[in-house]
This record gives sequence, C-alpha cells and structure tokens, in this order.
Amino acid sequence: MVLPVIFGVLLISLIAISVFYFLSNQQKTKTTQKVKDKQTILREANRKLAQDPHNPAALKALADMYFSEHAWDKAFVLYDLMLEISSTHKEIDEVETGLRQGICAIEMGKHQDAFKGLVIARRKDMNNELVNYYLGLALYLNNDFEKAIPLVKKVLITNAENNDAYRLLGLAMCKGKKYRESLPYLKHAMDNNPEDKEILFCMAQSLAETNTIENALKIFIHLRPDPEYGAQACLQAGILHYNSNSFDKAIQDFEIGLKHTTAKLDVLTDIRYRLAQSYLKMQRISDSLEVLKEIESTVPGYKDVPTLISRYQELNQNKNLQTYLMATNSDFVSLCRNIALTYIPDARVKITNIESTPDNTEIMTEVDTGVWEDVIIFKFFRNVGTTGELFIRDFHSRIHETKAGQGICFTAGNFSEEAHKYIDGRPINLIEKNELNKVLSNLKLSPELEEPQQQEEVPPTETLGSL
Repeated sequence: MVLPVIFGVLLISLIAISVFYFLSNQQKTKTTQKVKDKQTILREANRKLAQDPHNPAALKALADMYFSEHAWDKAFVLYDLMLEISSTHKEIDEVETGLRQGICAIEMGKHQDAFKGLVIARRKDMNNELVNYYLGLALYLNNDFEKAIPLVKKVLITNAENNDAYRLLGLAMCKGKKYRESLPYLKHAMDNNPEDKEILFCMAQSLAETNTIENALKIFIHLRPDPEYGAQACLQAGILHYNSNSFDKAIQDFEIGLKHTTAKLDVLTDIRYRLAQSYLKMQRISDSLEVLKEIESTVPGYKDVPTLISRYQELNQNKNLQTYLMATNSDFVSLCRNIALTYIPDARVKITNIESTPDNTEIMTEVDTGVWEDVIIFKFFRNVGTTGELFIRDFHSRIHETKAGQGICFTAGNFSEEAHKYIDGRPINLIEKNELNKVLSNLKLSPELEEPQQQEEVPPTETLGSL
C-alpha cells in the first residue's frame, strides 16, 4: 500500500514540475518574440524613415508600438507629426491618430495640447465614443465643466454601460456646481467603486450643497483620515458644524485637518482661519491668537488677520472688553450696568429701566452727586465699526421723550463725522473705542456683575471715570 502512494506522489510532483517548466519556457518564448518584434519594427521603421522622414506607415508603426508600451512622450511626438502631414497623406486615419495624440497629451499632463488631436478626431466622427470621452476628459481637466458635460452625456447615449463616463459626468457636474444633477451619476460611480475617494468627497459636497447635511457630514467624517482628501474633508465638516453653531465639533474637525501637514498651503491656511474663528466663538482668545499669528507668519496679510491679531491682543489683555464684545447678552448687560453705576464720580446712581437687544443696551438712571440731580440715559453699542448719525438721532429722540437731562453713548468702534456734528448743542456725550477701553481697563467689577438683582446703587468710594 505504501509503494503505490509514494509512486503517486512522485508522479504528481513530476507533472507539476513539467507544467512549471513548460509555462516558463512559453513565457520566455513570448518575451523573446516580443523583443524580436520590437527590434524588427524599429529596424524597418528607421530604414523607411531614413529614406522618407514622413513615411506614414513607418511613423504609425513606431507610434503604435510606443503607445502600447505607454511611452506617451515618444508616441505623442509621432502622432503629432502625423496630424501635421495628414492633409498631404490621405492614408493617415485622422480619427485614430487624433484620438491617440490626445490620449498621450492627457497622460503626460499636457491637457491643452490634447485639444489639437481630439478636436480633429471629433470633427471627422462626432459619434465616436472614445473621442467624445477623451475630449470631455480634456475639457474637465481644463476646468471647462460646462463644455465637458454634454460630451460625456453623449458617451452614455452611445454606451449606457460606460462606468468611466458615469464617474466623469458626476465629477464634472459637481465641480460645475450642478450639485443636484450630479448625485445620480456620482451614486452610480460609487456603487461601481465604493473606495473611490474623489467620488466620495464630491458626493458629500453635493449632499451638503443640497441641504442633506447629516449624510454629507457622515461622508466627510469618514474621509477625515484619508491622506489625499482628509484635509479638505475636515475643512468641509468643520464649516458645516460651524454653520450649525456646533463650535466644539468644528474645532475638532479643524484640529484634525491641521494634522495633514502635507496638504496644500491654501487649504491649511483656510482651516487655520476658520479654527481661529471657532476658538473666538468659544471665547478661547489666546488659542485664537496663536493660530492667527501662525497664519500671519506663513501667509502675511491673509484676509483680515493683521486686524484680528491687533483687536484680539487687546481683548486678551482686557477681560472687560472681552465681555463687552463677546460675552452672552446677560453678561454684557451686567457689564453695562456696572459702567452706568460707576461712570460718574462721587455720585449715587439708581437704575430705573433697562432695555436690551443683542446689539445694544440702554440703561436709564437717576443720578445724585450731592451738587446736582439728573436723569441720564446710557446707551451701549457692541459693534466695532462706525455708528452713524441715524442711531444718534434716535437716541436724542429717546432722551427728549423721557425728559432725561442727558445721554452718554458708548461704542467699541467709532462714531461717524455726521454723528459728531449732530451732537453740537445737544445733551449727548459720545464715548468711542479708546475712551471706552480706558473705562473698561480701570473698571473694578462690583457685586452688580455677580448678583445684579441685589444692589442698584454704588457708594461714592467705588466710583470712577468722568464726564
């Protein structure tokens, strides 16, 4: 029993070895034949071209050989020459030659050069599937999405099973901002290749632009670790989270995005800028300043970064100014109450009314200095821009209707020249950024900020500032 088994094993081994050597010899034969064929083509073509540099058959033989070997640069020169002489050599097939010249140019990254051959080829055969596809691809690569789209659609009319055309059409529509129209083609392409990261990214972008935010976020978050699309995915996810006021999630997206250190500088700079804005929304001013300074060191003068650095350095040093500009409305009102209570020296101040909006707060007070008594209205604007005459006119009307003695108007920015002219002869004082900063820098928080409802008056010893 043992001998037959051993004999069988040996026989199988011999057969396997024989098959292996046979296949190896076959491969060697094919390789040798291929080398001989190439040498023959080269020898024959060079012989003919030595006699006639424009010999169409020789040019085609060489060009086709290089094309099959993906030697795009060598093939391109030959096909380009064939197009040049095609008017005097009718045997040259302009459709095939133009198509292959265009393909070589695309493969070499010379997208503009591809139009020469592809346009000639399409003029000769407008329904050629490959010509329409590659001309559409050349237009896409040159960012001419509007012209690419109808050509690729024509490919799908010719061949509805062309998966490459679905992919190209979806991308062209997405980048051409036809987001809703792009979705069916992108989905078809994604079903064909779920790991295609470019299709996934464009799918998420189109979903976001058509307000399918939750699905878009899922894809962007899935793509965050990707070495090629990760930085852009983090940027887009962060923007969506920021726009929905999820600033903590936006910060996470942007911070992950900055880990893609090999991403393009413009993408990283955009991420940093938006991260700085997100930090500000969370009142993390020192973190925001650090990021803004990094932008200024890598891309000097980017957007309004120098202005933001100047503004928020000041804020970082003045906690009261932070509250004035960035805190919640209730904290802003508390700060304004404290200013109203302490602004006039050696006075007892009673607050009688407060009216507040997200942009400004108005506080009516009764002031007694021991020398004079009066009703004073304090108005606080949160904006850092220019406050115009119209707002001051409204404020004056308010003073007049309440029969107040005077009004004091604060802004973190400045008042227009017309506003300054308007107050001449009227009982209004305008306090602009620089003077407001002094007030806020010297302001000592009273219990009013801790428990606003407990005290309406401040003893003279705690007052500061002057009219």
